[in-house]
Amino acid sequence: MIGDSRLSLLPFSIKISEDEIMSKFDFILSFQHDLNRNEFSCTIDASLDLFNAETVCIIAQRFHSILHQLSASMIDNKTNAPIHELSLILSNEQYLMQSLNNTQVSFPSPLSCIHHEFAYQVMKHPQKLAVELDEQSLTYCELLYYVQVLSLTLLNEYHVSPGEIVCQCVERSLSMVIGIMGIEMAGGVYCPLSPQDPQHRLKALIQQTKGHVILAQYQTKAKFYDNNSSVIIDLILANKSGEYIIDIDRLSDTIVTSENIAYIVFTSGSTGIPKGVETRQRNLMTCIDSLVYINLFSSKDTMIQMASCSYDAHVQEIIGTLTVGATIIMLHPEGNMDIDYMIKLLNEKRISYLQSVPSYVNNMLEYVEKNNASNLSTLRTLDIGGEKSTVQLIEKMHTYLSQTTSVWNFYGPAEITVACTGYIIDRCANLINIPIGCSLPNYLCLIMDGYLQSCVTSQDGELLVGGVGVFAGYLGRDDLTAKALIEIDDELFYRTGDLVTMDNNGLLYYQGRKDHQIKIHGQRIELGEIERCLLSITFISTCVVMKWNDDYLVAYVQSYDTNEQELRKHCQSHLPPHMIPSLFIILEKLPLNQNGKVDRKQLPSPDFSLSTLLSSNKSDTSLNQFEERIHTIWCHVLHSNENNHISRTTSFFSVGGHSLLFIELYHHYQSVFNFDAHSLSIAPFLQQPTIFQHSQLLQTVIMNNFKATQWYTLHINEGSASFAQERIFLDEQVRFSSDIAIYNELSTLKIVQGSLSIHRLLQALRCVLNKHKILRTSLVFNNDDGILRQCITNMHKTFTITMNRTFENENELQDIIYRTTINPNLFDLSSGHVFHAEILKHQISLNENENNSNEFITNSDVLLITFHHAASDRASFPIFFNDLCLAYSTNAISIEDDDESLQYIDYSIHERVIDMATSREFWSLQLEEYNLESRLLLPVDRHRSSNDHRSSSACTTQISFDNDISQSFLDYASIHHVTPFQLGLSILYAFLFKLTHGENDLCISCLNANRYRNELQNLIGMFVSTLPYRVQVDPHWSFDELVEYVREKCLSILEHSHYPLQHILANLQINQSNIPFLETMYDFITISSHSDGLSLDGTCLKQVSFERSFEVAKFDFMLTFIYNPMLENNRLSFHLTCSCDLFDEITVTSIGQRLEYCFQQLFSSNAIKNRIDRCFTSISKLDLILPEETQEMETIILCRQSHVINEGMFI
Repeated sequence: MIGDSRLSLLPFSIKISEDEIMSKFDFILSFQHDLNRNEFSCTIDASLDLFNAETVCIIAQRFHSILHQLSASMIDNKTNAPIHELSLILSNEQYLMQSLNNTQVSFPSPLSCIHHEFAYQVMKHPQKLAVELDEQSLTYCELLYYVQVLSLTLLNEYHVSPGEIVCQCVERSLSMVIGIMGIEMAGGVYCPLSPQDPQHRLKALIQQTKGHVILAQYQTKAKFYDNNSSVIIDLILANKSGEYIIDIDRLSDTIVTSENIAYIVFTSGSTGIPKGVETRQRNLMTCIDSLVYINLFSSKDTMIQMASCSYDAHVQEIIGTLTVGATIIMLHPEGNMDIDYMIKLLNEKRISYLQSVPSYVNNMLEYVEKNNASNLSTLRTLDIGGEKSTVQLIEKMHTYLSQTTSVWNFYGPAEITVACTGYIIDRCANLINIPIGCSLPNYLCLIMDGYLQSCVTSQDGELLVGGVGVFAGYLGRDDLTAKALIEIDDELFYRTGDLVTMDNNGLLYYQGRKDHQIKIHGQRIELGEIERCLLSITFISTCVVMKWNDDYLVAYVQSYDTNEQELRKHCQSHLPPHMIPSLFIILEKLPLNQNGKVDRKQLPSPDFSLSTLLSSNKSDTSLNQFEERIHTIWCHVLHSNENNHISRTTSFFSVGGHSLLFIELYHHYQSVFNFDAHSLSIAPFLQQPTIFQHSQLLQTVIMNNFKATQWYTLHINEGSASFAQERIFLDEQVRFSSDIAIYNELSTLKIVQGSLSIHRLLQALRCVLNKHKILRTSLVFNNDDGILRQCITNMHKTFTITMNRTFENENELQDIIYRTTINPNLFDLSSGHVFHAEILKHQISLNENENNSNEFITNSDVLLITFHHAASDRASFPIFFNDLCLAYSTNAISIEDDDESLQYIDYSIHERVIDMATSREFWSLQLEEYNLESRLLLPVDRHRSSNDHRSSSACTTQISFDNDISQSFLDYASIHHVTPFQLGLSILYAFLFKLTHGENDLCISCLNANRYRNELQNLIGMFVSTLPYRVQVDPHWSFDELVEYVREKCLSILEHSHYPLQHILANLQINQSNIPFLETMYDFITISSHSDGLSLDGTCLKQVSFERSFEVAKFDFMLTFIYNPMLENNRLSFHLTCSCDLFDEITVTSIGQRLEYCFQQLFSSNAIKNRIDRCFTSISKLDLILPEETQEMETIILCRQSHVINEGMFI
């Protein structure tokens, strides 16, 4: 009241004059009271040193608004209202906020749940590619089948009920996708667990969920050794594939609504306990609708899946893709750490949508810039978020991205379902800061101050998010849910804790946090959770964890009795990798402020501590020369002075390293040491993160000659024979009689259409012999120095085709082939005659074409090509025939007669200068304490004396498997990530274990292609190595465990497969003539599509197949698996070849039948008796007694024979 009058406001007017008044103070507010008029007026006087005129005008408008509100409250007698309820918001700002939230969009009535949308997409395009990972892929229809198999298993066998939480802990794989969708289809709640998390943390998360089922892989099952609830997802899919009947009614009976929880993602918790964010089905489906509405992605896109399963973005990448009908390309585990692989994949698979954090995109673009890599031209949309973006990064993006690529900056915590705001970045906009944009369709955003009053433009305030994505709550934490959610005007909002501002265009800008929550590389971290973990150590009284320099976590610890190593080890066993501090600074006392709390501003600078850490361990063993090179690279990557000493046993992550810097480190290694990811991936470097361990890994690359430096020709015509040639030569001389050849390698081709010019054929053959000098290279043993030497000859100039034999029928042809196979005089190694070509004329065609018989070969005539094994191996055949086709078709006189091309004789010299010290040690350990005189107790019919020469006569049997078993074999190999070679070898070990009545120390020999360098891929020659594979079988192992053991064994041998057998034997002080483990041999052959025949300038030739086998017995017992993908039936078979010196034919047939039965027990989907569980049943339970033998025994024992008289009596 002023006198008898109430306060009233006159129409608002402002007059500003910059010239009239000199401001004495920065800001003056003056009131004037006109007694005559009984009116108040006010003047604002502000210094132009600090304020623009426009700012003063806005302040005046806000002041006028407050006066207006006060006037109204006086009139309404509401003067007791708190002053914080006075609003500074102007009408135009209110309109701007209303516009920001004018986001309502009506979508077509959606299907209620995730699995319904997915099934709808399957119906629309069943044969469209749904998901692909390297060589593995599934169409929508195939994916649906496996999803239904898994969901029915969860429902029927594990009794998962709707709303029940099902945890999944798997590496990035097709199984991950099947698992997610299978859980959703079963009505369960998907809860991802990261395989990178330590067991303590995983156990705590599982206890929170109270779930009784955990889907795992073989690689991750060990994380749950004390939990009986873990289920191997790959095993379910393998055992239930094939003829599994999908019970649609059972799936339809599972009731799931849009209000059901779809998934739970755990985020860091400020109290030290992770929080489970519960997201409903409708939250996710409406969020995806919003993203599709703004054209972020669509069914036409190919998206890459790279987000970790601990990050809610992976749900959008997988479920979002499959519910809109797009295609997912998955990275292999650790694939996101290999930027070279990542960029190649982006371009090769023509990825159109990529979601990533800005720091990772920056690393990618820096790689593109430094390595002149392909630009990311296929991207239609780049979706960045999870951390602040910079203008510099955006400029870099526009440099290396296509003009048509849309770059979006998104924001959204897990509690609002993936994303709630977004901003499409305009190439032409002159930005100083990158906004997080405005509300997405059907989302609401409010900016509130500490009193929950709306903030004015440019004022920091907490962002509250409402609308379709607001989560259901925190799992089992109603108290936290109540704090996080608030109802405003009948709308539920989530309090994000993030501070933002809004500009005059209604765009939001991220400013930071109102608490101590932080983000590093997109990962949300509550510092309190790390602090609680450290405080659980009894000798730590106080600690503070802080973010430093955007990329690092620094832990300040008050303690008298601890060290960095102890603290790091404790954190590694309780926290996920991204939450482990980079630096631990141990102080006797943390500085306190006047309130008794830790004074963060007084904590010592991490810069000082880093340099102290680097120089603190000079007592460590000094670095060798190679480690010094690695130390220099580390210092460069860490931006540290090279004078600082980093201990050779200190982890990269404990001296300031983090994941993005590690990617940079790996690419430095690749550049300096010249190797690619196929030679040595990033994974072992991550697992062994010290200078010493990295030096071991990198020296292995060099020593085993995997580095990418090329081998060049040495321009020599004479030199030592290769190790493989030595082995073949000695084997033929020492182990076998000279009466029969054992190393004549034949290819028999019959003309089925057209004719060949003999003259052109001869010219083409001479051409190939000219190019591949090994086919005209002699081998001569020098008795004086005991060295086998090779010498290139010019016999290709006089080479001729033999044409002196004919045949009338199949039997005669077979006889010729057999005699050629065992002909010891076919070749003369000493003169370089190691290649033979012969034309076998069919007598009928000879009579019909008598006039042209010496000019052409025609229908039914046979071309016989033969190599001596010392000059060629199986992999050489396609190289030879490709070059023959080229030479014949082009009528060439010579092909690629290049003096600079690498020749086999060059390889023979290069392989001898490889440092084999590491391999020597490896093979010594492999055969340590093995009884070298021990022979497998095979069921032989007779024995051979040590002096007997082998006759080379063979007994053979061949078994072919139907498509059911063949496919089951291949599926198992794919699911368990083993090669067919490794799986076949595992079967052989299990079979030999049973066949030898439980012999568990098994050593046999295997053939290895041994073309371990790119330069060797197109050379003709003998590269194959024969190596001992020893396993010590645990009788209690299941078949799955045996397979895993064999897989690891094969991988370890692969690194040392170039080490020659002669050296292994010499180290063991034995010779090659009579070694038991060399008498049992294993091989796996995959028939290529070109193996069946060839075409020479339109003339078709086909491989001749015979019912009769022409094999000679090079070994006592040899098992060869053969996979021919071109056959409609019986694609998988095995060939068992045994020496007639030891075995009768009936015995070999019996062994083959038992191996076939063993195969059926492992891989048949039919309900046969004794079919074993590969995951749990011991291999000792495999049965080698054939069903008919069992029946016969039961008949003898249990059934009364007709001639036996019942002599029992009644008394």
